[in-house]
Amino acid sequence: MDTAEAPLQGAAIIAAIKQARVDHVLSVPDLHTSTGLLKPIASDPDLKLIRVCKEDETLGLAAGLSYGDRRALILIQYTGFLYAMNAIRAVACDHSMPICLMIGLLGKEPDTPSRESAKFGVRIVEPLLDVMGIAYHRIAHDADAQLIAPAIDAAYAHSKPVAFLIERRPVHA
Repeated sequence: MDTAEAPLQGAAIIAAIKQARVDHVLSVPDLHTSTGLLKPIASDPDLKLIRVCKEDETLGLAAGLSYGDRRALILIQYTGFLYAMNAIRAVACDHSMPICLMIGLLGKEPDTPSRESAKFGVRIVEPLLDVMGIAYHRIAHDADAQLIAPAIDAAYAHSKPVAFLIERRPVHA
């Protein structure tokens, strides 16, 4: 199977999250990552899953955990990213917090760049991150998971936000 066609393994992403010493995952259940990431995270004894009602709630929790010397990852869909934009601006950007966002691009066409997606919401995620000055990494293949731990470490070292765009639906082995 060609690498471009190979499924994205949630295990590779979870291993990278753990390598970055993340101990809390904050999430609203979502369709894009539920099977490959959310369900395995929920049963992983090394990770504490905190389920919230609305995406903007995750920002204050992640900020508070960072003050307590804990590391958190926010796992949301792009619709939740768009919904929580003001909280992201205030907490992550205005207050320079180490907010780590893992954004599922539900419905993104696998072989189409995000900025060219037929889905308007998917198409505007990268430009919005650019405007906000939030560094981001595209995660489409297992090899891309190697970008996660160093980026989270840098976010915490420099108190800056970072985002990971999950471009394909992760699977659980």
